Amino acid sequence: MTLCLSTERLPSASASSGPVRPSTVAETGLDLLYLADLLSKQLYEHGVLDLHQLSQGSALAGPVVEEICHFLRDERRAEVRGAGEQGVLRFGLTDRGRAAALEALARDGYAGMAPVTLEDYVRQVKTQTMSADGVDRQTVHDAFADTVIAPELLDQLGPALHSGRAMFLYGDPGTGKSFISRRLSRLLPGNVLIPHAILVAGKALRCFDPAVHEVIEEEATSPLARLYLEQGHDPRYVRCRRPCVVTGGELTLNMLEVQYDATTHIHHAPIQLRANNGMLVIDDLGRQRMEPMELFNRWIVPMEEHCDYLTLSNGQHFHVPFDVALVFSTNLEPLSLADPAFLRRIGYKIHFEPLSRDGYLAIWQQECHERELTCDPLVTHFVIDELHARFKVPLLPCHPRDLLGLAQDYLRYRGVVREGLSREALHWAWQNYFGELGEPGRDAS
Repeated sequence: MTLCLSTERLPSASASSGPVRPSTVAETGLDLLYLADLLSKQLYEHGVLDLHQLSQGSALAGPVVEEICHFLRDERRAEVRGAGEQGVLRFGLTDRGRAAALEALARDGYAGMAPVTLEDYVRQVKTQTMSADGVDRQTVHDAFADTVIAPELLDQLGPALHSGRAMFLYGDPGTGKSFISRRLSRLLPGNVLIPHAILVAGKALRCFDPAVHEVIEEEATSPLARLYLEQGHDPRYVRCRRPCVVTGGELTLNMLEVQYDATTHIHHAPIQLRANNGMLVIDDLGRQRMEPMELFNRWIVPMEEHCDYLTLSNGQHFHVPFDVALVFSTNLEPLSLADPAFLRRIGYKIHFEPLSRDGYLAIWQQECHERELTCDPLVTHFVIDELHARFKVPLLPCHPRDLLGLAQDYLRYRGVVREGLSREALHWAWQNYFGELGEPGRDAS
């Protein structure tokens, strides 16, 4: 599972400032006993921490941390261990506190940033829903200005993303479905707030994932300012770009449910929850270690109701918004994967076809430029008019990149890179790339 981080997006408006940073325990929406256990777990793991470190580690304002620490002292679970830098008090656990921390860790191993309540998370997802921000035709074409793609295909993809409905991309291997589906993340507007964790029935469900969520750096403030001032949004949320999660053949049904680590006693959000307010691409559909209809049956209710039903390890059921642009990409025919009833629920079925001659030439020229290779028209015509035509191989977007890569390997091996591309090098690349599929009458797509 990967995130589209390398794709540059067009500038867009920022998300709203978000929920205000709580200045009291009551404003966090969390129970004082829960927060006391959370700070106890942090003290158990790190030993002695000062107020600033507890504030940083829990994403809670200084006054809130002070209120919790007063409670821990009154309960004889923590004690002052002197003062640190700039006179900030340092705290450590008592024997009673260590015993309480161990009990808390056995119930729930999460000891990170303070979670937000499920109700607050639902409210935030609805506030920053993608349906509130659409994309227009000019924006779509500008975002793909550096990509060789038919305008009419863009005019299918644009409305599909604008609608927020699921889309089904299908066509022969190598027609660019995976590449384009990842590049659709360029069109995701604005940014969103992702919680570090969500509190569900007393259990913290870890949501923020640095492998999935691309953080937008915000203006830093001094340690004391962060400790005592309530500025900006609630830091229990992380400001990120709208997520784009891509998963392929490794996808299993288990990955769509809450993950529980029995060793650490921590619950982890499933991939669709981490993709909320963004995009989820199911690539190579039909290659997973499960029947496609099992996957489709799992998505029917969320797609219909825009709500997903999940379960914790203790059997506690809960539901969250399903605000995800769902993209299915496959080399197989849609009707071979799903029945008409399910396909009806997917608003857009978009077919990817081989390139025109002009499109192939454009990609060939781009690849030559990126590889600093001379683009000789005679050599290019040899590839199209003799190799592709002779062996009846369709013009696919992947071919220029792959053939030029092999040809470049050949030239480097022979020590003749400076002489540039030759028919010999490309014929060698063709034979190695296609093997016996390059023989006349065979399908080499």
